[in-house]
Amino acid sequence: MISYEGFDAYCGSLQATHKVIQWGNAHVWKVGEKVFAIGGWTDGKEPYVTFKCSPHSYDILKEQPGLRPAPYFASRGMKWIQMMDESSLCAEDLKLYLKESHRLAAQNLTKKRQRELKLIKSDS
Repeated sequence: MISYEGFDAYCGSLQATHKVIQWGNAHVWKVGEKVFAIGGWTDGKEPYVTFKCSPHSYDILKEQPGLRPAPYFASRGMKWIQMMDESSLCAEDLKLYLKESHRLAAQNLTKKRQRELKLIKSDS
């Protein structure tokens, strides 16, 4: 399972991100003002990792062992998955989903904000 240190290092390596600690000491990662990943909500050493995903990925992942629709988010119709263990996703696969979550969250920023964060070119 990914550690908090590994989770934070990877999320911090993605463009225009920052971390805040909120919601009961969860490591909340944002691109601009949009949340894309959360590590926390467990008493263990390894975090439960929560991330945004496409509707197609959500439909597949929610049925896999060690994964579930993310509490709170899923109850509001959002496509977020929470990984509780590595029975279905290894660390490398998780990183791919975190990168995609970052991309999906960034898409929800205004074009102006995307340009300010250098997520898209100025002439786009």
